[in-house]
Amino acid sequence: MAAQAADAPADALVTPAYWDEACKHLAKRDRVMRKLVADHGHARLYSRGDAFTTLARSIVGQQISVKAAQSVWNRLLALLGHDDVGFRGPIPVADVMRQDPDSLRQVGLSARKVDYLRDLALHFDENRLHVDDWQHMGDEAIIDELVAIRGIGRWTAEMFLIFHLMRPNVLPLDDVGLIKGISMSYFSGEPVSRAEARDVAEAWAPYRTVGTWYLWRSLDPLPVEY
Repeated sequence: MAAQAADAPADALVTPAYWDEACKHLAKRDRVMRKLVADHGHARLYSRGDAFTTLARSIVGQQISVKAAQSVWNRLLALLGHDDVGFRGPIPVADVMRQDPDSLRQVGLSARKVDYLRDLALHFDENRLHVDDWQHMGDEAIIDELVAIRGIGRWTAEMFLIFHLMRPNVLPLDDVGLIKGISMSYFSGEPVSRAEARDVAEAWAPYRTVGTWYLWRSLDPLPVEY
């Protein structure tokens, strides 16, 4: 279930209906989360509502900083004809497919990311994905389908579950920000193993997505967008 963001156009941003309930759960179960919710409670996760755009943005953001990813994304939007600041609408698959590789590289995409982006567009254009079934499929089944696309690994698929489908209980253990947030907030900056991170997040279930999101906010108050 999802709710329309209060300050968003009717067709733009959608927020999870479970968010307020999740915040209460986290604040009750975890003292660190209680503080983070209090500090950042006005902000929340939202979805653009377009699967291709979310996956394309995830590919653009792979292995670079949030700031660098935003810069490349803005140049890509300009190439596709969206020069207006703050554009959050969907990117048509056909618009990406019309671009030649050189034009895509000139916006700051590596040759590999250009290949990934074009292959993603081809999957959508040829209806190779079960887009209409995703709302009813389990998390792991969706991950299995997405990682079959070139350039999409488990991390990217988990970002899709969080930012597009807004699944409530995703724990992306390959995410550097999550691990760093747990290290800083729970272990005084000491290194944290995946097992330790999983143990910390047990208290967040069934809202591990929300716990992850608030740890991202602890590192960067500006919400990440995909």
